Amino acid sequence: MSDLKTPVNAGIAAKIRKICATLDDVTEAETLGHPTFRVSGKTFCAVEVNRGITAVAVKVGLPVQAGFLKDERFYKTPHAGAHGWVSLRTNGRLDWREVEDLVKGSYRLMARKSSASDRSEKRRQ
Repeated sequence: MSDLKTPVNAGIAAKIRKICATLDDVTEAETLGHPTFRVSGKTFCAVEVNRGITAVAVKVGLPVQAGFLKDERFYKTPHAGAHGWVSLRTNGRLDWREVEDLVKGSYRLMARKSSASDRSEKRRQ
């Protein structure tokens, strides 16, 4: 269960913000008190708190989600795990290249979905 009233680690949020700032068309919004990052209105990354620990939530996709969940640093993101999301606990030593790869991979998944959705909408017009 996400801790809705517990603030996220500001240092972690700042580093995620910096990664997301390198990506095209990203917007940041606050969702349930935590920073979320979106492309074309679709969330691709969130900084959350679960059981008192700040985590970074990203979409990896259902086909590879199980592989991530074998690593104890990851857990199925509450409310979004059924859709291929995982959360990385940040209470241990982080490999920021790995975090950046996860964030950018999620961005690509969601940007691709947005592009496909945009094309479908244009065909209907």
